[in-house]
Amino acid sequence: MAEGLVTAEVLGTAELGPEPCSPRVPADVKHDLLQDEDTFSDYGSHDKPGTVLQRFVPEGNVPFPDIFQTNQLLFYERFRAYQDYILADCKASEVREFTAEYLEKVLEPSGWQAIWRTNVFEVLVEVTNVDFSSLKAEVKLAHPYLCESQVSTFTLECMKELLELKENQLPLQELWVVFDDSGEFDQTALAIEHVRFFYQNIWRSWDEEEEDEYDYFVRCVEPRLRLHYDILEERVPSGLIIDYRNLLSECEEIYRKFLNLRSSISNGDSDTELENVSMAEGLRLYSEIEQLKQKLKLIENPLLRYVFGYQKHTGIQAKGVRPTGRKITHVVSTSMMAGLLHSLLRDKFYQESHEEMEIQFHNDPLSAINACYEGDTVIICPGHYVVNGMFSIADSIELEGYGLPDDIVIEKRGKGDNFVDCTGANVKISNVKFVQHDAVEGILSIHHGKTTLENCVLQCETTGVTVRTSAELLMKNSDLYGAKGAGIEIYPGSKCTLSDNGIHHCKEGILIKDFLDEHYDIPKITMVNNVIHNNEGYGVVLVKPKIFSDLQENAQDGSEGNKILKVQTNEEVGAVEKVGQEELMQHASGELGIYARPDFCDQTEQIEGNCEIVNELVAASTRKGQMKKKRLSGLGITKADDNLMSQEMFVSIVGNQFKWNGKGRFGTFLF
Repeated sequence: MAEGLVTAEVLGTAELGPEPCSPRVPADVKHDLLQDEDTFSDYGSHDKPGTVLQRFVPEGNVPFPDIFQTNQLLFYERFRAYQDYILADCKASEVREFTAEYLEKVLEPSGWQAIWRTNVFEVLVEVTNVDFSSLKAEVKLAHPYLCESQVSTFTLECMKELLELKENQLPLQELWVVFDDSGEFDQTALAIEHVRFFYQNIWRSWDEEEEDEYDYFVRCVEPRLRLHYDILEERVPSGLIIDYRNLLSECEEIYRKFLNLRSSISNGDSDTELENVSMAEGLRLYSEIEQLKQKLKLIENPLLRYVFGYQKHTGIQAKGVRPTGRKITHVVSTSMMAGLLHSLLRDKFYQESHEEMEIQFHNDPLSAINACYEGDTVIICPGHYVVNGMFSIADSIELEGYGLPDDIVIEKRGKGDNFVDCTGANVKISNVKFVQHDAVEGILSIHHGKTTLENCVLQCETTGVTVRTSAELLMKNSDLYGAKGAGIEIYPGSKCTLSDNGIHHCKEGILIKDFLDEHYDIPKITMVNNVIHNNEGYGVVLVKPKIFSDLQENAQDGSEGNKILKVQTNEEVGAVEKVGQEELMQHASGELGIYARPDFCDQTEQIEGNCEIVNELVAASTRKGQMKKKRLSGLGITKADDNLMSQEMFVSIVGNQFKWNGKGRFGTFLF
């Protein structure tokens, strides 16, 4: 077979991209459909005569002529072609009719050569006519005869017999137009490519039986086209891609069985007992097909894909303790030199314990983590490791770099996957540098359990570290930068301890999610001696509903029992109007003994931002408690249990430095 063909394996099908399609024209007028193309097309100058498409030369010593280069078509070019010129607002049952009409206007009916490609052979043919209604071309073998096959049985005589069996008609999507620099066949090459791409990547065999309540383009073509390009651009998690392909294959297989069964029923006697059994089986298959189709639509829809698909792949299952009960130390190194091995044995494995230790060696961190069970340790030797896929850590393990973080670099490829997902009860990561490029997911997500991050460097691309509800993060002596979102996102009901870290050059430093809803628990936040600087927005941002801000302004009209702290903002750093502030601050500081009293704030200039943040968080926490009291009172509960009502924020914000943040130390985002 000829080598060098430009293909992309997407959703289980191979794709060759065309050039931009052009506007529809009246049937009696043959415009060059490339003349009105937008400026995003870069296939040559329209002012020059001849072709605007490039030539593709196969690699190696192949006998075939060159073909049109059609692998650089962009999403919007395909989108425009299908929406404006081919399918428009047609129904699924009208797709073939609209496609034939389009081809009849733009396709040269004869006089061009093409390479007929199958999985077994390639042969040069000449097109003598096109049957637009069947989307097929009448062909004959070109002279001289050119054929390349994986087997030696395809002689000239065999190929003639094969074409006779096919009545010399071939599907247009199996033809690749031979290059011609006159420009006469550009439209033909593009049109065939649009047809080929559509039937390989967009069309489903069951589409025609779908109800035609909505136009086919909006309902099916656009979401599938977007998914196709999201996968090409690595914006979909690899696990979700595998799921989609498996669902698609399974649905196609069951649909074939359903069609065969329906055909047998229509040709049989409906009164027989066997026929009744077949009817029941048909209903079962139909139900399975509908369920699979709904799952496919969930993944095809961008919003539902995010809500359903992404969250699904965070539900990692823990392996637990290894069946043998042993704990293994996994050593990762691209190559193991004698000196490195000696140092490892001296520093890590010569211990006082006389218990025999099992060691496994790996050449990449991902395989080591995937091999871990509860209690295992992964030691990563100095090196630059490039990984494809996600670190899914569901067991309590330790991931430790052997050396300084800048010497142990793990770089992520694959835009759609998270970098590190943690759900283990007690995960520890230390002395490692994580690097993201062109990502759409965060660098570290903690969904459950406790994750300790110590002496690490996180070079982010989108969101940095996300601490989900019920999860806990202990991050110390680490450096985080480069996030296009927040460096750290703290969700309601989580626990986050940050000590001696640098968080800088992000859109926002730390973002605390809204926790005022009655269903949310207040997060527990400790921030000590962090340096939060050079972020585009605020150092720390609290997200809260706008209604809460309105309630604060009207709080002074309430009774004495409805005490509320009106907090200071960057614009209102003056007097803090309050009732019982001393009581509130003491209540909120509780176990930690926060350094957040007003007199302390006045004494220390260095941590003025710390006091501002505490005031705002305490006020929000107090208001949440008061809203809950009001709800209970409305239910007739006038004396609530103190423990039930004590939803104070467990918070210690001390000694942090806020420098050169674009919008200031602290701000609120109202929604």
